[in-house]
Amino acid sequence: MTVVVTGAAGLLGRHLVEAVDDSGFPVRAVDRVPPPSSDVEFVRADLTVLGEAVQALHGASAVMHAAAIPRPTGLTAVEVFHTNVTVAYNVVEAAVLHAVPRLVNASSFSVIGLPFNPRPVRLEYLPIDSSHPLAPQEAYALSKLVTEEIVAAATRRSGLSAISLRMPWIQTPATFADEVVPRREDPSVGASNLWAYIDARDAAAAFLAALEPTIGGHEAVYVSAPDTFMDAETEALVRSTFAEVELRKPLPGRAPLLDTDAAHALLGCRAEHSWRSYPTEAA
Repeated sequence: MTVVVTGAAGLLGRHLVEAVDDSGFPVRAVDRVPPPSSDVEFVRADLTVLGEAVQALHGASAVMHAAAIPRPTGLTAVEVFHTNVTVAYNVVEAAVLHAVPRLVNASSFSVIGLPFNPRPVRLEYLPIDSSHPLAPQEAYALSKLVTEEIVAAATRRSGLSAISLRMPWIQTPATFADEVVPRREDPSVGASNLWAYIDARDAAAAFLAALEPTIGGHEAVYVSAPDTFMDAETEALVRSTFAEVELRKPLPGRAPLLDTDAAHALLGCRAEHSWRSYPTEAA
C-alpha cells in the first residue's frame, strides 16, 4: 500500500512521513521542497495546480493530506484561504480520479472559531466534542471547514472514505520550549487555544490509525494531548476564564478541553505524549 503524504516538508508532514516509513508501508512525500533527512520517494509538486496533484497521487492506496498554510499570520487572508482551499480541492479530486479508498485530512480545532478569532467566540459548552457548533470567523478557520466539506462531498460522489482529524497546536519538545513556555505564565494568554496541544508523534500515530477503520463517508473527530499545557488543574482554569460556559462532564486533574472519546472509539488509540515528559528545558 503506497501512502502519499502531502505537505511532507512541514512539521506535521515530516512526522507523517517518518511514521508511515517506520510502519513498513511505502510512502511518497509530496511537497514543493523535499522533507529533511528522508530517503523515501519524493515528488516535487505545486498542489495548487490540479494536473500536478493528479500526477503526484498516481498509484496511491491512501492519502494523508497535510499540505496547507498553517496559520493566518504573515500572509493576506485571501492568500491563506485561496491556497488552502485550492490545494484541498485538487488533492481530493485527484484522489477521486485515482479511486483512492481512504484519505486522512489534517483539520483543526479552529473550526469552532478559535484561536485566531477577531471577535469573541461564544462556546456553548465544555469540553468541545463533535456536536459543538462550528463558527469560524477568519480565513484559516474557514478554509479548514471548507476543506472538510470538500472531503465530505467527495465521499458522497465516489468510493472514497475519509477521516478529518481536528487538531490543536502541534508541538515537539523543541517547539514547545520556544512557542508554548513563554505563554504559560498568564492563563488568559493560552485561553484562546483552550490550553490545548498535541505532540507531533501522537498526531502521526492518529493518522496511521485512521487508515484502518472500516467506514463509509466522512468522519471528523478531535484529537489532543492527554492534558493541557498548563500547570493549573483544568477545572480551575475553566472557572477563572470560562465561568459562564456550561461544563458537561468532569475534567479531572489537567484533562484537555477537547473531548477525544469519539476519536478513541473510531481509531482505537489515544495520545500518549505529554509536555511533562519533555526535557527539562522544554517543560
